[in-house]
Amino acid sequence: MNPHDTINDILVNLFNEILKLEEEAIITDEFKDITNNDMHIIEAIGLTGENTMSVVARKMGITAGSLTTAVNGLVNKKYVTRLRSEQDRRVVFLKLTEKGIRAYEHHREYHRQMTDAVISRLDDEEIPVLLKTLNGLSEFFRGYKNNIKK
Repeated sequence: MNPHDTINDILVNLFNEILKLEEEAIITDEFKDITNNDMHIIEAIGLTGENTMSVVARKMGITAGSLTTAVNGLVNKKYVTRLRSEQDRRVVFLKLTEKGIRAYEHHREYHRQMTDAVISRLDDEEIPVLLKTLNGLSEFFRGYKNNIKK
């Protein structure tokens, strides 16, 4: 295979493997009542308690309506609470419960292990090359996403 085909093959397989393995790794017995997408919403909400519905929807790249549906499920399952702003009752803050914080930490630990597995195989000169490559890939996806919306 030529380098172009090899890189394409690696990227396609890597993306598919990451999605499948991440779901298997983070949806454990303790968190079997949520989906991988729910876990990413929990990650987007974060630990501050200062993220609003609109901020989380923007981070996720979804509509407020889609987020509302997902958050309703997470509230019912006791991962998330909603708090209305005292200054503007239209603004709704999302906050993780203790159960939500455990899920967030579990997900963060998986990502730490994944990142450590990559970095541990590189020497100091290779890390900047990987960063440049991943940034280029990220820029491609952002640009591609923006072009689709036009």
